[in-house]
Amino acid sequence: MGKFQKILIANRGEIAVRVIRSCKKLGIKTVAVYSEADRSSKHIRLADEAFCLGAGPSAESYLQADKIIQICKDHQVDAIHPGYGFLSENAGFARKLNNNGITLIGPSPEAMEVMGSKLASKAAVAKYNVPMVPGINEAVEDPKKAIEIAKEIGFPVLIKASAGGGGKGMRIVKNEEELEGQMKMAISEAISSFGDGAVFIERFVQNPRHIEIQVLGDNHGNTVHLFERECSIQRRHQKLVEEAPSAILTEELRNAMGEAAVNVAKACDYSGAGTVEFLVDSDRNFYFLEMNTRLQVEHPVTELITGLDLVEQQIRVAENERLSFKQEDLSIHGHALELRVCAEDPSNDFLPTIGKIEKYAPPVGENIRVDDFVETGYDIPIFYDNMISKLIVWAPTRAEAIEMMKSAIANYEIEGFETTLPFGAFVMNHPNFISGDFDTQFVGKFFSPEQVLESSKDHATAAALLAIELLKKNNTPVLPNGNRDSDWYQNRR
Repeated sequence: MGKFQKILIANRGEIAVRVIRSCKKLGIKTVAVYSEADRSSKHIRLADEAFCLGAGPSAESYLQADKIIQICKDHQVDAIHPGYGFLSENAGFARKLNNNGITLIGPSPEAMEVMGSKLASKAAVAKYNVPMVPGINEAVEDPKKAIEIAKEIGFPVLIKASAGGGGKGMRIVKNEEELEGQMKMAISEAISSFGDGAVFIERFVQNPRHIEIQVLGDNHGNTVHLFERECSIQRRHQKLVEEAPSAILTEELRNAMGEAAVNVAKACDYSGAGTVEFLVDSDRNFYFLEMNTRLQVEHPVTELITGLDLVEQQIRVAENERLSFKQEDLSIHGHALELRVCAEDPSNDFLPTIGKIEKYAPPVGENIRVDDFVETGYDIPIFYDNMISKLIVWAPTRAEAIEMMKSAIANYEIEGFETTLPFGAFVMNHPNFISGDFDTQFVGKFFSPEQVLESSKDHATAAALLAIELLKKNNTPVLPNGNRDSDWYQNRR
């Protein structure tokens, strides 16, 4: 390891664009890879070199590990940034890179394997007394044994696939009569989705908050946490709105969760940027959920409250540098919100929508950031995640950040199909979100298509008036203390 001269981004979309920007800032050349469906994507033009991997389907392009490695060997690539999704948490791919002398900008294959299995991760973190949801920490196949376990834990229980993610292989069981049938379905779904039918049982934490902690570790034994992100606004176990910090964490709880997250990272000798996810119940008890051994979609909100460029930090760690700061050097500045702008129709059960972007004009302004990869005329491919962009705002307080997000949504023009922008406006205007009184059941409790349509009618006018008022109040841009001169702030959109 040493200073990288050239990095290949083994991904697409906004995260590929995002990584290229940090590489340019560090003076590192970049190599893009793309599928035939992504020929017009922005990341191809921004990179120094670009190579086509194959046809649109992921299996024929972005999951072609051997082809990606060969490109690296043919074009003197030092390291690969995997982004998120695709090969980012694939331990086999990480080992192949090691064997070919290519650095993965990410953790070790061993760390991926431990944290990629919910059962293995539970066993690892148990040694550090990290709080976990009551349940059994081993695979169960016999329905009779499962019933005994469930009775001991107490209904409702959650059947979870050990190798699962994104809500797959997961079943809520309310009583004994349902258990056997739900267990068979969970095992079947786990096998089809992950090739691993192992499931375990734990108590179902009702109406929890989903709060995660960003961690960062180097190869010299130094690990810090970069505070929390609130990710409770979800549909079908997928996050749509994220913020940092959380509206409900006290300093005491934040420190306890941060310490637990650092211990989770230590449990697998973690290196690089990772995220430890927790459930927080109504009594503010927190429980370890899982660790994501990669950069998260929602990492920008952490960047805006800390002033750190997480991609830069990932690269520096992969170059074997020590972290340049300690835990006591870090503090929270202001409040950041992120809305995932997805090509889907909130008024029709969030069904995906595809088509050509007839008009694309993202909002621009101080403390507004848009991470995207599309332009007017772009055709949304059917092969990948339908997220078009991420809309992120920063303000000194949560209340001001909410108002700024309303204004940014109102000034974000996307024509050609439905997006989650109206849903974002609905959330920002909802009294429970504004007050901080919400959990992962927010969509089920409060959302209806009619409310979204009603919410989106007048928000453009209201947001425009608000923007004028904010400009009157703040004649000069407001940035977090100590971060005014950073490239990350000056160059963001």
